[in-house]
Amino acid sequence: MIELISENKVAGGLHQRYRHTSASLNCGMTFAVFLPPQSQQGLDVPVVYWLSGLTCTDENFMQKAGAFNTAAALGLAIVAPDTSPRGEGVPDDPEQQYDLGLGAGFYLDATQAPWAQHYSMYHYVVHELPDLVEKTFAVAPKRAISGHSMGGHGALSIALKNPSRYTSVSAFSPICNPLDCAWGQKAFNAYLGPNKDTWLNYDSSWLMAHSRQDEQTPALVDQGEADDFLIEQLKPEVLQKAAEKTNYPLTLRMQPGYDHSYFFISSFIDDHLRFHAQHLL
Repeated sequence: MIELISENKVAGGLHQRYRHTSASLNCGMTFAVFLPPQSQQGLDVPVVYWLSGLTCTDENFMQKAGAFNTAAALGLAIVAPDTSPRGEGVPDDPEQQYDLGLGAGFYLDATQAPWAQHYSMYHYVVHELPDLVEKTFAVAPKRAISGHSMGGHGALSIALKNPSRYTSVSAFSPICNPLDCAWGQKAFNAYLGPNKDTWLNYDSSWLMAHSRQDEQTPALVDQGEADDFLIEQLKPEVLQKAAEKTNYPLTLRMQPGYDHSYFFISSFIDDHLRFHAQHLL
């Protein structure tokens, strides 16, 4: 059962928000979709999945990124899920910190109590949500994936593990090496337990360094040089070294003066959509 929450016309297309019951997350979930004008003309359009960062919901990207005009011109749909399960009975960080629990799903499948019952964002993003989207809307089974910060980590790690499901991947300010930063270590220890061998499967730098050249998804990463989280949390230099090790098709752009905000994302989102369109269309 899928329920329409709201609908707005924008850039000749439609922005819609939906709610449904998620089997993989065991709760109700909200997601947003932008359908370009081409989808209303009987064309099955490809989809860019956008994964947002810590504390965000489906609304942040849709309201702040300014992506609609370019997506409409290119004929791309955009789907933005929430960043974690929510609702009564869904566990949250007992200390009410922003980097664990609600709004901080980290796009993995938790194995530890009390998180495992609900926090399966990896399976939701990779399987359940695309299945629902492709059954419900006039879209083709052609996907790209992108994201910001925690969502950049999610986009990169998901694409690296599923090269046949995505034509391209991009990220803004991604958490590139969560094994070696406070955000990643806190989340991985809680959701996956203390065995760090289980963490490797969600570390984009490790995955890229061990990727096969016949299974590499083209990647574009933009990172602001004025980002307050750059040195301690994001570590794009580790991702660059991993790409060099396997000759991975990664373009990493350091952008002078830009920070971690949606001002940064809105400045370069058109580049990312055109990058995905080159591979999707």
